[in-house]
Amino acid sequence: MQLSALHLYPVKSCRGLSVTSVDLDAFGLVGDRRFMVVNAADGQFITQRTHPRMALIETTLSVDTLILSSPNHGDVSVPRRTHGLITTRPVTVWHHAAIADDCDDAAAEWLTRFLGQSVRLVRMGTAFHRPIKSKQASANDAVSFADGYPALIISEGSLDHLNDRLIAQQHETLPMNRFRPNLVVSGCEAFAEDGWLHLMINQVVLRHAGPCARCAVTTIDQLTADRGLEPLPTLAAYRRDPTDATKINFGVNLINETKQGTLRIGDRVIIIP
Repeated sequence: MQLSALHLYPVKSCRGLSVTSVDLDAFGLVGDRRFMVVNAADGQFITQRTHPRMALIETTLSVDTLILSSPNHGDVSVPRRTHGLITTRPVTVWHHAAIADDCDDAAAEWLTRFLGQSVRLVRMGTAFHRPIKSKQASANDAVSFADGYPALIISEGSLDHLNDRLIAQQHETLPMNRFRPNLVVSGCEAFAEDGWLHLMINQVVLRHAGPCARCAVTTIDQLTADRGLEPLPTLAAYRRDPTDATKINFGVNLINETKQGTLRIGDRVIIIP
């Protein structure tokens, strides 16, 4: 088995980007969900669940800069790190409260115009602290603005299996970006990832943190922001959680036990017994 694709989502719920390699730190993949859009009034996070137009916001990373853009709407640049005077803001991701650095007014104005709602862009800063609240986590495990875990892995075989079922029902096949994984693996059977308790990639050890229960974001076309029905009805027929039938699982959450390292496309994926 090997890593066949790597994806980062610099701004939570905005469009992701594909990379050939990525470094890791205490929060997971460097550059992944280090920014987030929040309601200006209360700091509550917003996502494609309620704002599907976020899928149309393209993200680009350079060494020092994040660029947000969308056709016919121009772009705005934001430093990846805070310089000078720091303005912090309390934010909430689900039930997790944290302190984030507030980005500049230019980013807030661009996003407010695009989304039609008063919002701010925030970044992880030195005051940010968000431990993983899960029985699978250790005391030193932390997470960025991601929903709950540092990384998500899906095998090509799992998507192929789903698409075979969609074709059999005369539905269109779906691309991997509907599921917004960080790591994509080739060379294994469908849903093999469900049983990987530990895996090692280029000396980086990752721990199984439970299945990923899917939400309505999987029904949003990541290129057009149009919302449909699939894949949830098809997945519901065979991927319900055995302990909670309200959850439909696809993909596996991971915690990086190794807090420093590099992953590259083509790296061998080794399952640790």
